[in-house]
Amino acid sequence: MRIYLLGYMGCGKSTIGKKLAKTLGIPFVDLDDQIEQQSGKTIVDIFEQDGEAIFRKIEQQALHLTFKLEDAVIATGGGTACYADNMDKMRANGVTVYIELPAKVLADRLKNAATKRPLLKDKSEAEQMAFIEEALLVREPYYRRACVIVNGIDLNVKTLLTSLTLP
Repeated sequence: MRIYLLGYMGCGKSTIGKKLAKTLGIPFVDLDDQIEQQSGKTIVDIFEQDGEAIFRKIEQQALHLTFKLEDAVIATGGGTACYADNMDKMRANGVTVYIELPAKVLADRLKNAATKRPLLKDKSEAEQMAFIEEALLVREPYYRRACVIVNGIDLNVKTLLTSLTLP
């Protein structure tokens, strides 16, 4: 079984994904890590040197490689579900889970990590908040197509397993 974790950056996909994979005894894949290994560049460098369009193509290639895995928990990038036919492909190849959080909580989580987040880099806190709110308006319709939607506040593996109706 492949479990795709979706949601805006900072919602906890990688954190809960590692714990879920360990509990289930299956591999954990962080799509951003795969992209960096595949390209030999950091996400920030890809955005700065090649642009978002090239990044999204590399991201889609990395996503397609996950379809070959028999079992895995996959933490996707914040925008993965919103580009090309990625959401349709993830739904066809696994269970999609949207980790939902309000914009304010996301902004609080991300304010200290903005330099590592290319879309938030060089923005003030107010600009970051406005950017997150605007991005969520665009991305939420994609995220909401997930098979399962969970509240990301205080999310733990037990709650996630219950939502997935797994033992």
